Amino acid sequence: MNPYPGEQEAKELILEVGRRLYQRGFVAANDGNISVMTAPGILWATPTGVSKGFMTGDMLVRTDLDGTVLEGSARPSSELKMHLRAYRENPEIRAVVHAHPPVSTAFAIAGIPLDRPILSEAVMQLGAVPVAPYAQPGTQAVPDSIASFCRTCRAVLLANHGAVTWGASLMEAYFRMESLEHYAQTTLNSVYLLGRARPLSPEQVEALAGPGR
Repeated sequence: MNPYPGEQEAKELILEVGRRLYQRGFVAANDGNISVMTAPGILWATPTGVSKGFMTGDMLVRTDLDGTVLEGSARPSSELKMHLRAYRENPEIRAVVHAHPPVSTAFAIAGIPLDRPILSEAVMQLGAVPVAPYAQPGTQAVPDSIASFCRTCRAVLLANHGAVTWGASLMEAYFRMESLEHYAQTTLNSVYLLGRARPLSPEQVEALAGPGR
């Protein structure tokens, strides 16, 4: 496992990832949320009601796995419960990113998982991406909806909501969000616009997902 980032490094990473999400159009207005662990049971997270493209370090909040604020004057996002559930379900997760990338979110709205083995990079970086059942944003139903996927998946579509990715570092979680949107766009183009998509064979998929990947 990667070492935990230092407190200041974690805060700077959150600000950088927030800017990237906003600049790429993966979030609009005050959408989305980001968190990263800095020690067992301790994390920094984004606040509620703030654009991810215009955050400053003093806006961030430090919490424990119960959601108790340890540092910071802002309130954490109501979606922090989803992050906390992911950390509890899978101890290997060190960072979580939630956003609304447009094409991925369109698949989430349609209830269509991204599980076609048509793109080598997606097979290696993401594997199959399921759709979690609809849950009202901000409620306990959201973390409950993703719980069963936290150990077996790297990304999940949230029905009628958006997407969430996680990883062993914040940059890994963020890059998985980029890969997810690229996979969604490629699937849309090949399967639904061109109407032709030749999937990889089971043997080819196994080779891509094999040791060392």
